[in-house]
Amino acid sequence: MDSSPPTKRRRKTKSEGTNDKSSSSPVVVFAHGAGAPSSSDWMLRWKEMLKNALDAVEVVTFDYPYIAGGKKRAPPKAEKLVEFHKDIVKKTTDKYPAHPLILAGKSMGSRYKFMGFWKCRYAIVSCMVAAEVDIDASAVICLGYPLKAMGGAVRDETLLQLTVPVMFVQGSKDGLCPLEKLEAVCKKMKSHNELHVINGGDHSFKIGKKHLQIKGSTQDQAEDLAVQGVSSFVSRCLKGK
Repeated sequence: MDSSPPTKRRRKTKSEGTNDKSSSSPVVVFAHGAGAPSSSDWMLRWKEMLKNALDAVEVVTFDYPYIAGGKKRAPPKAEKLVEFHKDIVKKTTDKYPAHPLILAGKSMGSRYKFMGFWKCRYAIVSCMVAAEVDIDASAVICLGYPLKAMGGAVRDETLLQLTVPVMFVQGSKDGLCPLEKLEAVCKKMKSHNELHVINGGDHSFKIGKKHLQIKGSTQDQAEDLAVQGVSSFVSRCLKGK
C-alpha cells in the first residue's frame, strides 16, 4: 500500500468531487477578455469546444467584477484581477480535487472609450494566476495573447516567469501579437510552450471571406484545427511529456 501523502488534486472523498468523469479528465477555468463577458457568443462557443475537445469534467467561466451584471466600465489593471481569479480557481479545485487543472484565457486586451480617451489594457490574467506559487496548474491555454503594448513595447514579463506549459493560439493577422515577436519570446521562456497559428485570423480568430475562399476553407474548420491542437497539447502535458 502506498504510504505517501496524496496531493491536493489527487485526494478525493465520496462527499466531494463526485462526477461521472474519470479523474484523468481536466477541469478548465476559462477567463473572458476585456471587452465581453462570459455570456458572449465567442466565449460560449469556445467553452463548448474546449469542453468537448478536452473531455473536461467542467469548463468554469465567470465575469470579473468590472463587467458583471452588464456593467460598462473600463477594466482595472490586470494585477487587481488576480485575487478574484485565484478565488474562482481555488473554489473549482476544491470542487474537483482529483482532476488536473487547466487555465485558459481570452486576451485581456481591447480598446475602450473611457472619459473621451481610448485606453488599452494588455494582460492575460490566467498566466499571472498560473505564476502564483499556490496554484498548481497542469497547463495554460492563451487564446489571443495581447503581447504588444499600446506604445509598441513587448509585454513578456509574466510569460518569462512561468514554469507551467503554455500553448498560444494566435491569428496571423493579430495586430496585438505580431508572430515574430511572440516567437522570439517563446524562445526565451523557461516553460515548455507551443504555438498554433490560425492563418488569416485576427485577434478573435475571425478570418476574412476572401482569405477563406482562396484557401478553400471555413471559419469552423480553422477553429476546429486550433482546438484539436489544444487537445493534443493538453494530452501531452497530462501524460508528462
